[in-house]
Amino acid sequence: MWQQNIFEMSGDTPLVMINRSAGHIKPKIMAKVEYMNPSGTHYHRIANRVVDHAESERLIEPGMTLVDWTYGSSGIALAMAAVTRGYKVLLVVPDKISREKQQVLKALGAEVVITPANALPGEPRSCVNVAENLVQNLPHAFFTNIYENKLNSTVHSEKTGPEIWEQTRGGLTHIFVPVISGAMISGLGRFLKGKNPEVRVIGVEPEGSIYRELYHTGRAGDAAGYELEEIGGLWGSDYWDASVIDDIVQVNDRDAFNCGLGLLRSDGIFAGGSSGAVMFAALRAGALLDENACIVVMMSDYGGYYLSKMYNDEWMKQKGFYRKLSSSRDEITAEDIVGLKTRKELIFSHPEHTLAEVFEMMRQHDVSQLPVVSYGTAIGSISENKILSILIENDEAMNSKVVGYMEQSFPTCGPHATISELSEKLQKSASGVLITLSDGSLQLLTKSDLIEALTHK
Repeated sequence: MWQQNIFEMSGDTPLVMINRSAGHIKPKIMAKVEYMNPSGTHYHRIANRVVDHAESERLIEPGMTLVDWTYGSSGIALAMAAVTRGYKVLLVVPDKISREKQQVLKALGAEVVITPANALPGEPRSCVNVAENLVQNLPHAFFTNIYENKLNSTVHSEKTGPEIWEQTRGGLTHIFVPVISGAMISGLGRFLKGKNPEVRVIGVEPEGSIYRELYHTGRAGDAAGYELEEIGGLWGSDYWDASVIDDIVQVNDRDAFNCGLGLLRSDGIFAGGSSGAVMFAALRAGALLDENACIVVMMSDYGGYYLSKMYNDEWMKQKGFYRKLSSSRDEITAEDIVGLKTRKELIFSHPEHTLAEVFEMMRQHDVSQLPVVSYGTAIGSISENKILSILIENDEAMNSKVVGYMEQSFPTCGPHATISELSEKLQKSASGVLITLSDGSLQLLTKSDLIEALTHK
């Protein structure tokens, strides 16, 4: 059978058993893969319903501009629902959202206004305030307000909740849900607790979000910045229902992103940081539960929207989130490789050595390159090829000091750098990597040293 349009495919997303990532715990862990909706997010379920309702109430008509603020995913779903019906779309986004989301929004024909991510509601530059001001000042504009729309919660009560109940045959004991406005967790909680009051409904947010304190004290905590998208809130929502929620837990950015990366490599789940946060919370809780528990994890964001962020090693390193996934090879460190070397001492030149003295050191020790070291710090390097090119141009240069001819210094690493990290540096045209050992001494590693370590018996 075919569908009349892409929105008829909404819902009935897979519920997938997580085997490898959850292999160390007793409960069953299942991922509700909401990013398999056509827009790559659970908001696909909601956006079409919001537009349908606004049309039926004669609040909008083709040619009007639909305005909203978004972390990206809800905006993509709204644009898919709106532009196919003849509406213009104007979206206000925080500046932290990924480049991929911005590109998809523009490809859909949506106009995007970028605001500071740390601006809170009430501040003129906040997403919410800018979106509301645009609606008031634009002719023929309508504020869809998906995050705070009551239909957001209704869809999860009427569609997503029953779908999960049927897929688990009523056997789930816990559900972990990302919290933004609280609409999804409240909708799911109302339905599932209506079927079985013993089902535990757990909200997950980043460190820096306000819902945990709001849940436990009734007062929103102080908001702080976080890198995760599509999860967490900087202010309280009118559409969350604490009576159907059993707890709110927090996960830091680093654990969330790395759990998401692990899901792809271990279980083929290509999800985003929000989903990583929720899975991390579920695995953490599952370690304390027995084999009778059945945990459902809402995976609500698509990994393809984060190729420039969590799936980019350089971005992860820049932010301090990078964690090398372990393997048998990655357990070999720079210090291990140094320990396998036959020659333990570093052959190096001082800046005041002449080229003739440097060449004699190379000849005596049978090496073709040396670091130039001053007071324990590498300031450059010199190689046989460089000396040869110098002599071709000026055969009297052999009595000149090496400091005037030295090349760029070798890249440096610490003693715990993995063999993969070392290999990556060597592939970037470097002929060696200097290792700063735990005692402060230096050692030079080459590709030959890495090959010897990998083949060492």
